[in-house]
Amino acid sequence: MKREVRLLLEQACDSILVSIEFFNRPTDRGRVSSTLIMLDHALEMLLKAALVHRGESIRGRLDKQNIGFDACVGRGLSSGDAKFLTQEEALLLQSIHGLRDAAQHDLLGISEGQLYMQVQAGVTAFRDILKDVFGQELADKWPDRVLPVSTSPPASLTALFDSEAEQVRALLRPGRRRTLEAETKLRPLAILDAALRGEKGLPNKRELRHIGKDLAEGKGWQAVFKGVSAIEITADPTVSALSLRLTKKEGIAIQIVAEGTPNASVVAVRRVDELAFYNMGAKQLADKMGLSTPKLLAVVEAFGIRRDPDCYKEIRIGKSLFKRYSQKAIGVVQEALRGRSVDQIWAQYCVRREHEKHG
Repeated sequence: MKREVRLLLEQACDSILVSIEFFNRPTDRGRVSSTLIMLDHALEMLLKAALVHRGESIRGRLDKQNIGFDACVGRGLSSGDAKFLTQEEALLLQSIHGLRDAAQHDLLGISEGQLYMQVQAGVTAFRDILKDVFGQELADKWPDRVLPVSTSPPASLTALFDSEAEQVRALLRPGRRRTLEAETKLRPLAILDAALRGEKGLPNKRELRHIGKDLAEGKGWQAVFKGVSAIEITADPTVSALSLRLTKKEGIAIQIVAEGTPNASVVAVRRVDELAFYNMGAKQLADKMGLSTPKLLAVVEAFGIRRDPDCYKEIRIGKSLFKRYSQKAIGVVQEALRGRSVDQIWAQYCVRREHEKHG
């Protein structure tokens, strides 16, 4: 083993041990941020050790610093023979790195259930990479007793987010609005969701308030956190009861995006074959509704159907932009027209267009 690899691997093992010690400490002061920061450092050092071990460079000839966390994930996911990450591991690493950024730079009100899930899944990923790349067992590094322990581990992501969403609604109830506390609690949920959708950066206050408003008004968390709803956390009984891994739900694909893509992480969750899901143009939808295309567009505008991502999406292929509708749009248009006159909607649409035309 190269000396650089050995030193990087030693740092990784030291940091994962310290992260686990912080997680298991009996007091809460500094526990969350210290756990996430050291876990993130452990995973980055492990990724760099694995890349160098597989013959990859972690620094350009003219660069002053080694590559960062995202670049490590990208190369570990897509560098030919050097590839050692699964797509699910990459999603997990992105979410841990996002939580570390929030712990380092912002307020993070992460629940015990979500912290346990992230740390245990992170330890599982660390163990898998250590074994796959280096042929070493994590249990040989220290006693099994130092692995994360929780008095209330979450049964599933669904149960966890059910509980988290209800707590946010309670904080935002009229008469006792605690907006800052709600936003602090929403931040780790939004970070996890964004990471699973392949987006980078921390959520801003406007985004957090919009999420909180949706939940307070009774919108289901599956509709609010669509990245999370595409993924599940599963225990691996073949290894131990404390092995947690991200798994894709059936029908969900993961795509790899180019390093440096604006506002994108290395991997993103997407709907399989979007043109098959959004399979109608405006004329096709109009024909199914028995309307002319202009009148269909008037209805679409009047009821904001294009703002519903389950009904409408603009899909770019090369230089062409396709405006597409899903089968769900048929039912939504039918429901919108109950008790409403298409001719009345059309007349109002024409008046609006004429007014806009003349300023």
